[in-house]
Amino acid sequence: MYAADSSSSLVRLNIGGKKFCTTIDTLTQREPDSMLAAMFSGRHTVCQDSKKGYVFVDRDGKHFRHILNWLRDGVVPTLKDSEYSEFLREAEYYQLLGLIDEINDVLKKRKENEELDTELTRTDIIKCIQSEKVRFRGLNLSGLDLSKLDLSFVDFSYACLKNVFFSRANLLCAKFKKMWMLRVPFFIMHLCGRCEFTGANLRGALLAGASLESANLQDACLIDCSFCGADLRYAHLQTADLTNANLEGANLEGANLKGAKLSKANLRGANLQRAYLRQVNLRDASLEGAKLYGANLVGTIR
Repeated sequence: MYAADSSSSLVRLNIGGKKFCTTIDTLTQREPDSMLAAMFSGRHTVCQDSKKGYVFVDRDGKHFRHILNWLRDGVVPTLKDSEYSEFLREAEYYQLLGLIDEINDVLKKRKENEELDTELTRTDIIKCIQSEKVRFRGLNLSGLDLSKLDLSFVDFSYACLKNVFFSRANLLCAKFKKMWMLRVPFFIMHLCGRCEFTGANLRGALLAGASLESANLQDACLIDCSFCGADLRYAHLQTADLTNANLEGANLEGANLKGAKLSKANLRGANLQRAYLRQVNLRDASLEGAKLYGANLVGTIR
């Protein structure tokens, strides 16, 4: 248990060598479900420097002042795009869900103001999907808004889908899987960014080996999807339906699975370290060899 200064509830933090001083109220009130709130809730024992009383956290302290300012005032700083990526990673590590949403909103607004060099427009896509067989192999579709379109059975092989918005799109059996060509391994789906799949129907989609780090899959239908070996670190999977999904060997470190349906999901060998699994039903999921160190399992049914 952390021993705070009784007169003012002061907390001294050492974040990767950078020193900070704040209060327990600051760390626990704005984001009560965060890792920081849990650390200083009084329920857990934390390591404290016996001489100076600092609690050490092994993270880069570059953006921690911004995290403290968010917890104090609810303000998101103005940063460069590359710095927002770093800041978002820290927010995801500390499980600051409100801050994560705010950063994503800022990035979305910036994206809307950017002129992206794409090979096709939304109108071009609509014309294409009216034909019988649709393939967008190897095309640069970066930044396109493909929300609410019927993209079922479309082949996105080798396409660059950086910052593409798939919100509420129908991606039934769309092809995003890993394949081999001329004996050289390729990733058919190369995202390299935070794609937006909120509420999308991806039922049966092949996403094995896909790079989906920090992708937003909230409320998505992912029934029968294949995510074998996929990179889903810090992905947003709140209330997503992953019934019978194959996540064997997938990297879900730091992913938010709050309220997700995982009935009969295959999570064998998956990395779920520091994942948010609060009140998730894992009773029918296969978890052999899964890594759960540091995961939030409060109220999880197993």
